[in-house]
Amino acid sequence: MTGLVVDDITVCYGATMALDRFSLEACSGEIVAVVGPSGSGKSTLLRAVAGLEPLAGGRVLLDGRDLARVPTHRRGLGLMFQDHGLFSHLNVADNIAYGLRTAGRPRVDQRRRVSELLDLVGLEGYGGRGTTELSGGEAQRVALARALAPEPGLLMLDEPLGSLDRALRDQLTGELRRLLNGLGQTALHVTHDQSEAFALADRVAVVDNGRPVAIGTPAELWADPGSRFVAAFLGHPNIWSIVLSADGTVRWFGHTLGALAPEHPLRAIGPGDYVVVMPAAGITVAPETATADTGPGRWTIDVEVDEVVFRRGLHDVSATMVAGGEHPIRFTTPEPLERGRSVSLSVDPTGLRPVSS
Repeated sequence: MTGLVVDDITVCYGATMALDRFSLEACSGEIVAVVGPSGSGKSTLLRAVAGLEPLAGGRVLLDGRDLARVPTHRRGLGLMFQDHGLFSHLNVADNIAYGLRTAGRPRVDQRRRVSELLDLVGLEGYGGRGTTELSGGEAQRVALARALAPEPGLLMLDEPLGSLDRALRDQLTGELRRLLNGLGQTALHVTHDQSEAFALADRVAVVDNGRPVAIGTPAELWADPGSRFVAAFLGHPNIWSIVLSADGTVRWFGHTLGALAPEHPLRAIGPGDYVVVMPAAGITVAPETATADTGPGRWTIDVEVDEVVFRRGLHDVSATMVAGGEHPIRFTTPEPLERGRSVSLSVDPTGLRPVSS
């Protein structure tokens, strides 16, 4: 296989197992993001791939080559960090050329490559500038150009956009994805920001206690997180405990929500008690003129608004069923809703998925 293969690796810090038989693959040209809570093993994974942490077991391969006895500087890696790591005593061009120069590349090749990369990251003409003259976004682009200069087999990104404000982070995330896809660059991206991981990566691995607990495309993980931990970590707002009857009827806190269609995945599993995720996108405010039937296959739930928070053009609403029950229902709406207001919700249960406890 071309690309990165992390095969059953274990890393220990004394008696503490930081990575526990960890396995992960990034195919050639694929961007894989690794997310997880603090202390879950994300940064240790990067250090192990880079050869900065000894392995207690397993192996790391890059483009089919076992890296066990290969020193860090010969592994064909590009590294990009949150703090940029630019040399303040060197100008932009010399920062980008640093790895090429230490590798003994001819000066004419260095100048050509630096020019290519400055154009690639949108900084044409910046070569003579000092690094202290750069904005945060410009410094990040220079750091990326420096990491890409040696044409690495694997680009490793450790919280690369974490120090930037949200608007600039969102802009650079899109630019970074387009650039890496255009280059066909294999990349391993560690971040604590789930939205950044989803926007940048082809696949996302959620890790906990030194192991990957879920791996999939962003759409796959969001639609079917598999466990309560992954669902909560990714930010699913509605994690419900329900009772499914043999006829497909769903009850929640003793209240009948409605019935699932015969083809729904839960019906195939059979009746029982389940923990499920209900995507907020499947919940909308029903028009005031709507009858109890808000659409084929949809449920109607009458709620009272408890809290409303405005975020990025939408209102995040937490509400409680009028019929009883203490567990909140969370959804988003462009319509401003006042606390205490009673509204009817139209719920599409097709996205309902079971998760393990």
